[in-house]
Amino acid sequence: MAASSPTRSRTPAHSGRARQRSTGAPIGFGALIGAVLSAATVGALVLSGMAPVGPPVAEVVPEVVVPQQTPDPAPTEVPGSWARESLALEPPMGWNSWNQVNCDGLNESVVKAAADSIVARGLDKAGYEYVVVDDCFQAGRDAAGTLLVDPGRFPSGMKAVADYVHSLGLKFGIYAVPGSVTCGNYWSKYPVRGIGSLGHEAQDIALFVEWGVDFLKYDWCRAHINDRLDPASSFVLIDTVIKQSGRPIVLSISEYGDYAPWTWAPGVANMWRTTHDIHPYWVSILKHINLQAPLAGTSKPGAWNDPDMLQIGNGGISMNETRTHFAMWCMLAAPLFLGTDIAALPEETIGILTNPELLAIDKDRLGIQAARVSDVGGLQTWMRPLADGGYAVAFFNTNAAATTMSATLANLGIPAGSYTLRDATAQTDLGAATDTLSAPVNPHGTVVLTLHPTA
Repeated sequence: MAASSPTRSRTPAHSGRARQRSTGAPIGFGALIGAVLSAATVGALVLSGMAPVGPPVAEVVPEVVVPQQTPDPAPTEVPGSWARESLALEPPMGWNSWNQVNCDGLNESVVKAAADSIVARGLDKAGYEYVVVDDCFQAGRDAAGTLLVDPGRFPSGMKAVADYVHSLGLKFGIYAVPGSVTCGNYWSKYPVRGIGSLGHEAQDIALFVEWGVDFLKYDWCRAHINDRLDPASSFVLIDTVIKQSGRPIVLSISEYGDYAPWTWAPGVANMWRTTHDIHPYWVSILKHINLQAPLAGTSKPGAWNDPDMLQIGNGGISMNETRTHFAMWCMLAAPLFLGTDIAALPEETIGILTNPELLAIDKDRLGIQAARVSDVGGLQTWMRPLADGGYAVAFFNTNAAATTMSATLANLGIPAGSYTLRDATAQTDLGAATDTLSAPVNPHGTVVLTLHPTA
């Protein structure tokens, strides 16, 4: 049988826009964490990550528990464990399968090719290190409740894929959901059921540890509707189970910003989505940037706002828009996950993705997300302080015509003085600045300037 689940907090079925807050760690953790999987459960099937050729055994979804008071979502300390915020001290970077192949195109070859391309194109040296298998790898659960991997899609098994990724000096990530239905089940009509982690949290984490998982994307996927779960307590639960496992797995949670995770997720997860899904066109990219403006000051090392994965290389995004997409994600101290065929990217795009000066801003150890200083007539100015005493300023032109943008130090909230000025997007020196900054900006373009006080 599967490992027993704790009594969990549930919420009445309601709209995803509800802002119900949790108030404590979920009760009954001991029942879940104390459940030890037998050797039979974690035998060769677990180690290989392969499903048998026969049809999977359907999961029996636990019966609904009567709603109770939602506990406080404070992080749970596990004796002898590591602190959640000790991981991901810089925004995580890598590749995720979803935006490239969605559900239907996921397979072992795609994942290995992405890992190969990260290394071949030099992205690993720039910090892109995670290779994440998203939804639709699952083949159900066996009679003991162990999650199975589709042998047609992943004939070598998931552990072998993780080993391959690790052999390249990269890290491996996997996908799961707190409820009974994955997003692939609902949105892509993925037919395999019983693959959510509800009632299998400890069992799934034990399996992921056997595979060598370094990163977990834990996706909400309507669990408040399907299973009457509460986001905060569900995410606290999986954080606790991960800590109990002893493996320092970076945790990325996704409830799309509907429950304001920036107010309760620090210490519970390392990154959390602040938006619904981004799409590969300009209007979506612009919308996601604008949605980050109210969140300035809410991220820090080990606890990052995530405006969703990069759509660079997908759809009809122009080169100006590609530069803006990347530059603004760096200004926002955002995680950087590609979801495209890396091998097919032109050298110009690789140059954008590996720009060391923009990446240094994204990874700046202060971890302070940029604040929007002004937004007038489609011209936006953003600023963030840097750990070395400097500043990064972004001139962002949302309009369809080129223009020249400017701002004074006083407007930006930067102390008066003399500064050396550099264009981080073009990686060129611009001389000295004492009062006013100015730069020509292409349509839908962004110029990022860095200022450092002169001695």
